[in-house]
Parts: sequence; C-alpha cells; structure tokens
Amino acid sequence: MTESVYHIPVMLPQCTEGLAIDPNGIYVDVTFGGGGHSREILKHLDKGHLYGFDQDEDAIANIPESENFTFVQANFRDLKRYLRLHGVKKVDGILADLGISSHQIDEPSRGFSTRFSGDLDMRMNQSAELSAKEVLNTYEAHQLHKVFGIYGEIRNAKTLAQAVVSERAAQPFETTEGFTAFLKKYAPRGKDFKYYAQVFQALRIEVNDEMGALEEMLLDSVDLLKPEGRLVVMSYHSLEDRLVKNLIQKGKFQGEVEKDFYGNMIRPLEPVTRKAVIADEEEVARNPRARSAKLRVAKKTGK
Repeated sequence: MTESVYHIPVMLPQCTEGLAIDPNGIYVDVTFGGGGHSREILKHLDKGHLYGFDQDEDAIANIPESENFTFVQANFRDLKRYLRLHGVKKVDGILADLGISSHQIDEPSRGFSTRFSGDLDMRMNQSAELSAKEVLNTYEAHQLHKVFGIYGEIRNAKTLAQAVVSERAAQPFETTEGFTAFLKKYAPRGKDFKYYAQVFQALRIEVNDEMGALEEMLLDSVDLLKPEGRLVVMSYHSLEDRLVKNLIQKGKFQGEVEKDFYGNMIRPLEPVTRKAVIADEEEVARNPRARSAKLRVAKKTGK
C-alpha cells in the first residue's frame, strides 16, 4: 500500500525541523500510520534509531526496510513501558500526528466516515472490545449526553442522547448509513455534514479513549525526553490542542502555572514555537485535511 494512498503526511518539513534531529539520536513517531513522517525522519539519521508506534495492524504494511527503524504495535499510551522493553530509557525527540489516517477514513468497513456505509465500528485497535455500535446501543442517556457534549461539542447533545435511547429500543443502530439518516432529523439546517462529523468525532474519541491515551502519552513524553529533547505534536481539534498547549505552557493539563520563590515558571517543557504553526494555503489546497492541523513544538528544560 503506497503512502499516498494510505495517508498524506501533514506539515512534513515543519515536523522534521521541529524535531531538530541529531543523526545519532533516538526518536519516536508515536503515530506511525502510513509511515510518511517516519520515512522523512529516517533520511536524517546516521547511527540514530527511530521507533514507530501504531495500534492499528493495517499500519504494518507500511513498515520501512531500515536497520534504523523498529515498529511497535501498541497504543501510544504505553509509550514508556514498550520503550523500556526495547532497552530505551531516554529519547531525543517524540513526534505525534494525532489525526486519523486517510486510510482509516476511506476504508468503509472501519466505520469512521459518513461518506460510506459500513459497520459502526471506529476502533483504531481492531482487537479492542468497545465499538461505536456498542456505545450507541448500550450507553445510558446521561453517558451519551456527556460523549456528544464534551467530545463533539454538540449544542443539542441532551436531545440527541435521549433520541438515540428511544430509537434503539425499536431498532438497534448497526451501520454508519443508518445512523447518519437518523442524525439528519437533529442536524441544524444547512449544517448537516458538520453536525455528522462532530457526532462521529465524539464517538471515535469515546471508543478509543483518545483523550485519556493522549494525557498518558504526553506525561510519558515529558519523562522520556532528554534535556533539550523535542516534543512535536500536531492536533486537529480544540480538545487535543488544549491539552498539548496547557502542558507546554503551564506544565499541567488544568489550572494555573506554578512559580518558584523568584517568580520563575515551574514547567518541564518550554515552547519552541510561540504559537501553533498552521499549514500554508498551498498545502491546504493540496491536502484539505491539513486545514485544521495545529503544530506545537516544545523542548525539555533542565540539564
């Protein structure tokens, strides 16, 4: 499967530049996917090594033939544990492209897209138990309200949650096509597709516990990075970006930044880019999925 078919990497030069690659350093691409970012990193390595993480077994087909590369089939929330199994305690840089791959979106059987009819699946790890079908057909109304409201930022989340519970009593939800047809009744006029995307995003985040996994990966990254080591994270929606931004700027996910006796900020990371980097118009025209990407780069403080 070619990279161009599987996934077009977003902001490739900016990501590579953000890592400030040492040819002999140790790097991790925690979202290997189509391998586009990994292959670019490998071009800059001499005696260095790159570890690529992906929980989706479809990604195995994209593993590059390189003695400088090791593939780890695991969720990036277990980053530190799996690196230790490989004898790695500290790394020079970590890259995370948090977007769902084009391959996953474009594969009807995975159930990620409203454009195709397929099972309501949405599992990144296809051996995981919880699917979108399970969420829609078993969650209580108050649980669905939370999922739609927080992860999809849907205004009529409570109404939609109650409607899902009523509808499934007569006919359980099975396919993306059937669920999208149901959603049409609750979408704001003229904003159907945006509404569908928000609901599908909410389900995908819940099914894969994406926010919990992201928090764990980011905290592991802080521990794993060597002093001056780089963290490069590309996010695609405000929930992810807020977590990344807060950790970089405040040293924690919530609350105010802590300061020492002299008024200096206490935080393990320091921003390299003053604000999020976004794709230019040319890249967005070439790859529309780059439109919502926000890239943040930080380095580990300390000696």
